[in-house]
Amino acid sequence: MCQLQDIPKSLCPLVCKWTYSADGGWDESFWKKINLEDFVADNYCKIGTQVLSPGDPLGKGLTPEAAKELGLPAGIAVAASLIDAHAGGLGVIGADVKGYNLPCENQPITSRLAVICGTSSCHMGISPDPIFVPGIWGPYFSAMVPGLWLNEGGQSVTGKLIEHVVQGHAAYPELQAKASARFQSIYTYLNSHLDSIKKSLPVGFLTVDLHVWPDFHGNRSPLADLTLKGMVTGLRLSHNLDDLALLYLATVQAIALGTRHILETMEEAGHSISTLFLCGGLSKNPLFVQMHADITGLPVVLSQEVESVLVGAAILGACASGDFTSVREAMARMGKVGKVVFPKPEEKRFYDKKYKVFLKLVEHQKEYAAIMNEDI
Repeated sequence: MCQLQDIPKSLCPLVCKWTYSADGGWDESFWKKINLEDFVADNYCKIGTQVLSPGDPLGKGLTPEAAKELGLPAGIAVAASLIDAHAGGLGVIGADVKGYNLPCENQPITSRLAVICGTSSCHMGISPDPIFVPGIWGPYFSAMVPGLWLNEGGQSVTGKLIEHVVQGHAAYPELQAKASARFQSIYTYLNSHLDSIKKSLPVGFLTVDLHVWPDFHGNRSPLADLTLKGMVTGLRLSHNLDDLALLYLATVQAIALGTRHILETMEEAGHSISTLFLCGGLSKNPLFVQMHADITGLPVVLSQEVESVLVGAAILGACASGDFTSVREAMARMGKVGKVVFPKPEEKRFYDKKYKVFLKLVEHQKEYAAIMNEDI
């Protein structure tokens, strides 16, 4: 007897990770093609066919055993879940933006791109019809917002990359000591240090001759090339705190340039995006946020609640409990704008040039690889 047959599963991970179709179920030919036809046997009893949409209530709620372990009332509503990044997107992308002078205010929700940025970054774009975007995952129907198709771009280990660059620098011990003396995080100190050395220039202009390609761990989107490596051009024969601050700035800019690359690829395929909605750990860094606004040329909305994954989970719970009749209604009521960061138009030309260099870096890397792969 198959015990998995009656266990309900969330539509989100099945659609995004298991090739399940929200309107057609499992694809029998797929499982047979990859030699897992035993999954098809007995009406898919090994993987189950009971699928719930995120926010649907599960059974009779929290069991007495689970309630005791969690210190919650038995029977409290339990909702079908979302993948963590998708919950973050749900928690931030539907916020009511009236009165913030944003281009998306009088546009459909599909004009918004959610960027969930932490250890890695995920770029969630939605559309009423399926859009196939080269190098971008999806389209997935109802995988995040019910009734809409989802495309998911991503950058691997973005937060880890910044940490790697900073902590691997010779001046890191000095940075730690100075930040500790001020009772600041190392990133708050680095941001203030950049302000102290910029003189009359905008901070971003300090990297006019320092450029980074950020794919130290391969490219997830939009090139989908795991063989790519990181690149830095413009290093000097010094390793003081100024050098560390500049390399940190160039790395943050490179991540934002990668977001622009993903954004432009999505728009070329048919998305129309006018506003970014950022959440996650990296969105707590003002420099990271400002660089995303300046480099993409789009305003950035930050959620009132930084941990938007928790807001997304709460939205699902509120639907399961019956407090809201739909996920869309709960998104609009529970997602709150905390801050809006606008791009600085006077800096557009500089970042347009940085972006050209950014694309040249990967072009050159591929040329180097081709040369080295030539027959000797």
